[in-house]
Amino acid sequence: MQQDRRKTKRTDMPSKLVIKRLDGQKGNEVTINIMDVSKNGIGFDCAEPLQIGEVYEAYLTIWTKEVIHAFLQIVRIELKGGTYGYGAIFIGMPEMDSARIEVYQTVNDN
Repeated sequence: MQQDRRKTKRTDMPSKLVIKRLDGQKGNEVTINIMDVSKNGIGFDCAEPLQIGEVYEAYLTIWTKEVIHAFLQIVRIELKGGTYGYGAIFIGMPEMDSARIEVYQTVNDN
């Protein structure tokens, strides 16, 4: 059994995320499916190959339909059939935005 190394609790969030590369070469956006989210990061599936260690700009739509602008650094990649599973941490997320994710977790658990 794999040990969970997460620092904070993760929650499923029914949302989509649009990511674009910060390398300046590509401006295409990719829609991904979020599997879980915490105030520190997210887990998601995506058909496009992303690079581990790279930082991507993201727009996360939360349960209130508000959009959180965030930067993600890919820390884990797993091949899942014809798609990829990723783990990413938030880079420089304002405390107000991470607090909104924590509120969602609290409401979702009750």
